[in-house]
Amino acid sequence: MSDLHAADILIDDRIRGFPPGRAALPLEAIGGQGWKPFDGKMALPLISLDQAAFAGNVEAMMAYVKSHGIEIAPHAKTPMSAALSGALLAAGAWGTTVADIRQAAVLLKAGQRRLILANEIGGPAAARRLAALLSGYGDAEMHIFVDSVPLAEALRDAWQSRRDLPSLGLMVELGAGRAGARNVEDAEKILDVILASETSTFKLTGIAAYEGAAATANAAETLARIDGLMGLTAAFLPHVRARIGNARPLLVTAGGSVFFDRVVAGLSAAIDADPDCRLVLRSGAIFFHDHGVYERGLAGLDARDGFRIGRDVRSASRDFTPALRVWAEVLSLPEPGLAICGMGMRDVAIDQDLPRPLALYRDGAPLGDFRAASVLRLNDQHAFMAIPAGAGVAVGDVVEFGISHPCTCLDRHAILYGLRPDHTVTTAYLTSFG
Repeated sequence: MSDLHAADILIDDRIRGFPPGRAALPLEAIGGQGWKPFDGKMALPLISLDQAAFAGNVEAMMAYVKSHGIEIAPHAKTPMSAALSGALLAAGAWGTTVADIRQAAVLLKAGQRRLILANEIGGPAAARRLAALLSGYGDAEMHIFVDSVPLAEALRDAWQSRRDLPSLGLMVELGAGRAGARNVEDAEKILDVILASETSTFKLTGIAAYEGAAATANAAETLARIDGLMGLTAAFLPHVRARIGNARPLLVTAGGSVFFDRVVAGLSAAIDADPDCRLVLRSGAIFFHDHGVYERGLAGLDARDGFRIGRDVRSASRDFTPALRVWAEVLSLPEPGLAICGMGMRDVAIDQDLPRPLALYRDGAPLGDFRAASVLRLNDQHAFMAIPAGAGVAVGDVVEFGISHPCTCLDRHAILYGLRPDHTVTTAYLTSFG
């Protein structure tokens, strides 16, 4: 539905958060109702976005890329919201990153045209599906990862068989821990196929890598693996330039994680030495931050003095603020020290830590900090929460939770409610997770 105007999209009580029994409202009208997640009207559980925190995170990340003279195409897979990716473009993002053909369709239908498809898509059938999509968008600028000769050949065949397609930019992917050629020799084979097949609508536009998959539980090993991948990527760039000459601009893209500082450190010299090359980062979840995996990631970034703006070493842990919350009611107090809340694995991420209680509310008003409580485990619809003695929790109280890993939490929700500092809903973002 992302290609529709917000006034044409009706939301009703089939959607999390929308007050039961209330008549349907246009999406754009939700922000004018004065609702709050703890007001007793909104259906719980729901997910919200702290608008001020999000704006601050955008400001911090855009200041970083600007200070280094580089670009960013934030990954849209985190919120899958055309409105939010559009907000990042308005704030200065070079383009947008997607993970698959369907995600590309969402953003193309929303009017966004410069995309990086940062993934391999499959074989000949997938190449034909991509061609079928792009045939409707003659003004699209699509760049796609390629890490094998078969994929390069499949894309070549799909583009050679049609005359109604926009130009497709091929990016040879080098990798560690996930997809990507593991050495220069294999990357050269892919490059050979692409260069031998170039036309006005099918051409090499750069090289790519994803460093996040190289991470391990050991911090030193993680940095060594990431630095190795950046070294491989930097070494391949002169090979590409020697093959195509100096007349063509090239893109180099990496930095789709909290290790973007190692990307900048590892690639800057090679890119600065190239006559016409641009570095594009792809970090996306950092704009949302969290109370878990990104909290630890930014602490690691600070430990290596990685968040530098100009000559200043900044604290990423202070400059970025967790912007996402999940809100749920206390359903039961079956025994001392235990509260059961109406939020479970269907509502919140579980792959990178459990949600974290932050604050407690009753009858539409805040009761105070609730960080002494903790979530013990989740099942489908329930969170089992340890509460301290004397906490004074009552059935019907509302708990505000921080989350860990935005990507696997947002995908459970059709609507993300934007809140101002007093927690009043001011907007509603439609998500498009399919």
